[in-house]
Amino acid sequence: MPGEAAEYHSIQLIRDEFLMNVQKFTSHIQRTVQQLEGEIKLEMPTISVEGEVSDLAADPETVEILEQCVINWLNQISSAVEAQLKKTPQGKGPLAEIEFWRERSATLSALHEQTKLPVVRKVLDVIRESDSMLVANLQPVFTELFKFHTEASDNVRFLSTVERYFKNITHGSGFNVVLDTIPSMMSALRMVWIISRHYNRDERMIPLMERIAWEIAERVCRVVNLRTLFKESRASAQNKTSDARNTLKLWKKAYFDTRAKIEASGREARWEFDRKRLFERTDYMAAICQDLCDVLQIEVLVIEKEAKNFIDESFKTLRSAEAAFDMLLKFKHIRSREAVNRQMMMKFNDILAQYCKEIDIINKIFVQNLENPPLYKNHPPVAGAIYWERSLFFRIKHTILRFQEVQEILDSDQGQEVKQKYLEVGKRMKEYEDRKYEQWMEATEQALPALMKKSLLTKSSTAAEEPSTLERGAVFAINFSPALREIINETKYLEQLGFAVPELARNVALQEDKFLRYTDGIQRMLDHYHTLIGTLNEAESVLLNDHSQELLRVFRSGYKRLNWNSLGIGDYITWCKQAIGKFESLVHQIHKNADDISSRLALIESTNLFKYPAAKSEEELPGVKEFFEHIERERARDVEHMVRWYLAIGPLLTKVEGLVVHTNTGKAPRLASYYEYWEKKIYEVLTKLILKNLQSFNSLILGNVPLFQTETILTAPEIILHPNTNEIDKMCFQCVRNCVEITKHFVRWMNGSCIECPPQKGEEEEVVIINFYSDISLNPQIVEQAVMIPQNVHRILINLMKYLQKWKRYRPLWKLDKAIVMEKFAAKRPPCVAYDEKLQFYSKITYEVMRHPLIKDEHCIRLQLGPLANTVQENAKSWVISLGKLLNESAREELYNLHEEMEVLNRCV
Repeated sequence: MPGEAAEYHSIQLIRDEFLMNVQKFTSHIQRTVQQLEGEIKLEMPTISVEGEVSDLAADPETVEILEQCVINWLNQISSAVEAQLKKTPQGKGPLAEIEFWRERSATLSALHEQTKLPVVRKVLDVIRESDSMLVANLQPVFTELFKFHTEASDNVRFLSTVERYFKNITHGSGFNVVLDTIPSMMSALRMVWIISRHYNRDERMIPLMERIAWEIAERVCRVVNLRTLFKESRASAQNKTSDARNTLKLWKKAYFDTRAKIEASGREARWEFDRKRLFERTDYMAAICQDLCDVLQIEVLVIEKEAKNFIDESFKTLRSAEAAFDMLLKFKHIRSREAVNRQMMMKFNDILAQYCKEIDIINKIFVQNLENPPLYKNHPPVAGAIYWERSLFFRIKHTILRFQEVQEILDSDQGQEVKQKYLEVGKRMKEYEDRKYEQWMEATEQALPALMKKSLLTKSSTAAEEPSTLERGAVFAINFSPALREIINETKYLEQLGFAVPELARNVALQEDKFLRYTDGIQRMLDHYHTLIGTLNEAESVLLNDHSQELLRVFRSGYKRLNWNSLGIGDYITWCKQAIGKFESLVHQIHKNADDISSRLALIESTNLFKYPAAKSEEELPGVKEFFEHIERERARDVEHMVRWYLAIGPLLTKVEGLVVHTNTGKAPRLASYYEYWEKKIYEVLTKLILKNLQSFNSLILGNVPLFQTETILTAPEIILHPNTNEIDKMCFQCVRNCVEITKHFVRWMNGSCIECPPQKGEEEEVVIINFYSDISLNPQIVEQAVMIPQNVHRILINLMKYLQKWKRYRPLWKLDKAIVMEKFAAKRPPCVAYDEKLQFYSKITYEVMRHPLIKDEHCIRLQLGPLANTVQENAKSWVISLGKLLNESAREELYNLHEEMEVLNRCV
């Protein structure tokens, strides 16, 4: 009834008013207690301050104690003020701002009241009377405290006038309270803006207005909850959205009405606040509330019509009959419009039609893949095919079982047709399953006994010569048939599918772990064997033939006697591993000795047989004789080392003999081929050693770096090298020959042994030592290199002799008889000019000779021309001296003749 509603509304208002007053009274009590007790208490002096101020100020000790007390007060007050300035309101609503200023006012009021205490006043008077330096610091701190205390108190006083409105907005019982509050609140805020000394600035008023806008928006969000709005009655939802929209619009309207009044008055500061901060969110929410009002006012029949159309369209494109059936069942239990539910229940025929399509699709997949069905990973062919067939059948069976939950679906004519089609497809699939199973049973019962009787191993050969070689080249493979693995897998999966399997197949399948263990052990054993055999070369295979045969005798039962029914497979694997381990130990010892021999042969092969001396300086190289003698000395030293390494091979082979045949004769028949193998290796190493060194030395000979030097001397009437070309050719040839002849130090072994051949008597009782020289010296490549090196040296010497041809133009200096030439020249009684020409000619030769290069590098040889140049210069100088003597004698004779003539003339006068 309207009267009852008004009375109820009045009671709610009284209740809200009472609760807000109680809350306000409680807050006042708390603040009063806080002010009385004080959060921060100033520490009082520990001494008595009774007496006159002047007397206390005259006592230094008293003043010092009181100064320390004042310092503590100043620190406490400064810390408290700083802490308050750092605090911010705890919340986003307007009430949080009021509580913020009340808390600050309470804290600062407590401090301010303490500064008025008689004891504090008297202490401050004593400090001022004593002219303490603290007086200058007192006023700023107390002024600041008073300023912030006054600000907080004013703000609390003025904000208290609007606190009731803020509480109505926050805690009011409904939007009607908020709608009544907003205009009055705006008028109160206008008064605060006019009267307050602190809330008359934008930086204070805008944040407060923003908090009010936030609180109104949050109130709307709490009431208009989209998760629950449409579950309520339409009238209730309409009222909520309408009141929320009106509240949001009234907030903006009240603001602009108050702003207009302020502007009309002309005396107050204008409200030029940021509208985006105040109204962006509330305007958006008002628009949403308007949309919700519009939605709630639409005609229900239109929604029903749209819902029916949506249902019809959805069932035209069904993707799954089961999913559609589930949806229908859910609608059956959902409270909805009767027309919508009736429309949904009419769609069972569409679901049956969709189910028929699904049966046809499944049947098509079944027929297309009948002969080659897709299998899951690790599934065997028969069980995998049955798994595939059952998965197809389950897809149609599961749906029809769901249909039985609504019996009237299958009782209809279309339902009976669907049921018949389902049974026909199911029958074909069952026949396929039975046929597959029967075929497997027949094949398994025939093949399994034969597969279990197969030997453990199969043996093949990589060689086809004599029987011993055939055995050595044997390659073994595990003979566990893939068909047997398949039968085990089929048995496991078919039993999981519920089929009965043959007893033998079940027993074999139960032993799967044991067979896996056996096959894994045999495979690792065979891998070990084949890896070990692969490390043997042909000579080692022949050497270890008897031991290989012994190992094969252990293997033989694996491919002759034992099969997969045998009980001794585990023992067989153990015996084989033991035999392989014993054989491997012997192979490792033989390989160790072979590595020792190979390391010695590598040392021999890497020896440098042409270690030439280093240059004495950049300009001076070793002479020819010194060069080749140094090579021979170094070579002799290296040959001693090589022979020692060579002699160590025999004892190593004797050690191998002890390992293989347990003797140490050095001539065991069983090792004859092994001795021959290593003797060939030694021959190859010595051949490579000689050929590599000759090639390397030939490269040095033809290189552009000089290795040794020769001098040029004058042996009238010829210019020759020292040593001469023939001597250099001989030294080079002998050096090359000695390089090849070092192989004479490596004595050959007696046939079928590793023992050196003793010296043999040749023709005319000549002692003959059988060594590698006779074979290596005939090697075509070595012969070619041995001939090429002296030829290259000879060509270099010829080029040097050709270079010396230009020095032959000075041959007249030493070829002509100086005395005869001087006598003939003097007989002609030449003038001084002729003497001058001759002297200039020979002096020029003296200067010109020293300008020639005194060093000539030709590949490996450096030609020193200094001695020849000095000799030519000395010859030229001797000609100059002879001409000087002749000129002196001629001049003296002319002078004497002139003197005699002058004497004669003097006497005549």
